[in-house]
Amino acid sequence: MKGQPESEVLRSCLEYLHLKRIYAWRNNSGGAKIGKQFVRFGMVGSADILGITKDGRFLAVECKREKGGVLSDAQKEFLGKIAGSGGVALCVHSVAELAAKLEENNVV
Repeated sequence: MKGQPESEVLRSCLEYLHLKRIYAWRNNSGGAKIGKQFVRFGMVGSADILGITKDGRFLAVECKREKGGVLSDAQKEFLGKIAGSGGVALCVHSVAELAAKLEENNVV
């Protein structure tokens, strides 16, 4: 059993942030082949959800499937840069984990 898929964790986390009136949005990144050309969009390693806390800190939330989801090196680097700059950088596997980590970081 793999638990909740990443897409469900992401959707639930966005809904939770909106309920808590935290300004946050889905940050898409990746690539696609258009005709013969490969086009990359977004920053490699950037978090699934970006936002701003009520006290003005940058918020980055990387969502992973409930069981077994792990960060890539690029995602670790991105979250590290956000945290190192005074932002809130989180990797979560459920909305419950998001709620707990937001509380730990004095966001809610």
